[in-house]
Amino acid sequence: MLLWLAEYLSQYYSAFSVFQYLTMRGIMGVLTSLFIAMAIGPYMIKHLKTKQIGQSIREDGPQSHLVKEGTPTMGGALILLAILISALLWGDLTNRYIWVTIAVTAVFGAVGWVDDYRKVVEKNSRGLIARWKYFWQSVGGLGAALFLYYSAQTPQELELIVPFFKTIGINLGVFYILLTYFVIVGTSNAVNLTDGLDGLAILPTVLIAGALAVFAYLTGNSVFSEYLNIPYIRGAGELVVFCAAIVGAGMGFLWFNTYPAQVFMGDVGALALGAALGVVAVIVRQELVLLIMGGVFVMETVSVIIQVASFKLTGKRVFRMAPIHHHFELKGWPEPRIIVRFWIITVVLVLIGLATLKLR
Repeated sequence: MLLWLAEYLSQYYSAFSVFQYLTMRGIMGVLTSLFIAMAIGPYMIKHLKTKQIGQSIREDGPQSHLVKEGTPTMGGALILLAILISALLWGDLTNRYIWVTIAVTAVFGAVGWVDDYRKVVEKNSRGLIARWKYFWQSVGGLGAALFLYYSAQTPQELELIVPFFKTIGINLGVFYILLTYFVIVGTSNAVNLTDGLDGLAILPTVLIAGALAVFAYLTGNSVFSEYLNIPYIRGAGELVVFCAAIVGAGMGFLWFNTYPAQVFMGDVGALALGAALGVVAVIVRQELVLLIMGGVFVMETVSVIIQVASFKLTGKRVFRMAPIHHHFELKGWPEPRIIVRFWIITVVLVLIGLATLKLR
């Protein structure tokens, strides 16, 4: 939106032409979403407290969590508001990738909002019934997959790129739809499972979004993509603005979500952010790199799968509690120690993911 205004004003004042540069709009995207989150955050927290929209704590969970009972939740709406406003202001609204990422984020955010609303407002402990939750996630994931498949303009947009290898690119054909669906829905649920401690999920999301912004910039640039031997995808660079909006909104939310949290993001934030990371990774053809960078999300998800499978097959639990961050809590680790160590692991994994650009 502001891009159009800047283009118009640059005819009269050349200084406005700076906003046509992707890097500048990315910086403005971070600052805008950060400012929105920081400015609105206190008012949203106060409103949630007034409406008594507070977190319910599991009775079988760590006893240290009992003090969190009643902490405002559904704060993820703040993140989504900041992301969407910033992306709409600074993104090129003629770009199809901007719209598909916004649509996926909004759909998954709506699913999470309904789930949160039923849990904390209607006091329905089941929230949105699992099959309906998965159904609407599937609608969002499959819708995005079909759109990206049928709007693809080059074969490179449908290739699976294998990191660390120069020449391995597998043309997926129609299986691209299946892969895209699983990446979006899977990442959405993985981030949601990770969101169990103060700030545990949001900073890894910010770090991964920042790395994906680098991939988007390089993938959308014909010179850099040829040099690095990655697919050139016309228009993918515009996702720098969207990823930048995630970074800014995430940092703004972390200001209030850091230990001890003043507000939790809830499913409305976790489901949407995971889906947003998934769809961006698909567009820039870095699904496998997302798997590396999101290792903490993967570890949390796998721990739940192992726990459920073990209990059903043998009647025994592998972990004291799943997801795995609760296992460490029950072993006596203080919550801040778990959070910071998981953050450090994510930093290392993100650096490995970025290293795949040169280790080919």
